Amino acid sequence: MNSGSCSSLMEVGYDDHHHHHGHEELHVLAVDDNLIDRKLVEKLLKISSCKVTTAENAIRALEYLGLGDQDQHIDALTNNDLKVNLIITDYCMPGMTGFELLKKVKESSNLKEVPVVIMSSENIPTRINKCLASGAQMFMQKPLKLSDVEKLKCHLMNCRS
Repeated sequence: MNSGSCSSLMEVGYDDHHHHHGHEELHVLAVDDNLIDRKLVEKLLKISSCKVTTAENAIRALEYLGLGDQDQHIDALTNNDLKVNLIITDYCMPGMTGFELLKKVKESSNLKEVPVVIMSSENIPTRINKCLASGAQMFMQKPLKLSDVEKLKCHLMNCRS
């Protein structure tokens, strides 16, 4: 079962340097207010050898990304160690939706290049289109499957190479 270019990633031996390009390991910020969903996404991403940071709501995610209320102080951080290569967020969350989080990320000069993937258990075309029109990379149906994550990862790697 050969899925094209993606399978080659699996054959690289485990070395400490995470391959040689330095950006093979995706750092993903996973945002979901539901603990079970969050753990599932985290597990799938880790199986796909991503580094995962989780946040239980959009406000926390923004703080982590350096876009909290006191954004000026943490900007320096955001550019270095905290480099997040991908944000996966649930759409429906209390306080601030994944859509609002997406818009904030896209408004930020620092972060607008970071792909944002929105997931939702409801398949509502108008909602999906709204998210994609506002710059979401992809809209995924929950519950996520490993194949979804692998597909997404391939998609991102191809975009970047």
